[in-house]
Amino acid sequence: MKIISVRSRPEYAEQAISYFQEKWASDMTKMLYQDAINRSIDALNPLPQWYILLNNDHIIGCAGLITNDFISRMELYPWLCALYIESDFRGQGLARQLIEHIALEAKLLGFSKLHLCTDLEGFYERVGFLLDGVGYHPWGEFSSVYSRILV
Repeated sequence: MKIISVRSRPEYAEQAISYFQEKWASDMTKMLYQDAINRSIDALNPLPQWYILLNNDHIIGCAGLITNDFISRMELYPWLCALYIESDFRGQGLARQLIEHIALEAKLLGFSKLHLCTDLEGFYERVGFLLDGVGYHPWGEFSSVYSRILV
């Protein structure tokens, strides 16, 4: 298993785009992932970063490190987003590995906290995140916001 940064390995961009689109996009939002990932490759700013988890050159997971996850809590950043592990590979600690990798990357970039929004309860608390309130999405829904101190 290896974690690849699309920014440092742009030859994986098209595969990563297809994977993020398949797991997270609707027909109306496919261009969002294509544009965001392609533009991240040559970005002057350190964010966004997009990561894929490979098993024998097959993508089995993904996640991003971004400035805002379409949520009102814009005072908080960076955000862990779009975390996904294929069902056949769940329960092996791979989501934790991706989270730890991204947390380390965020810390190396000088950030002291990492944030995420989710409706999932129980999982992120086990990897060091604490509930930090709620945030509101532009489409009228809300999510729980979690934060983790990067030590």
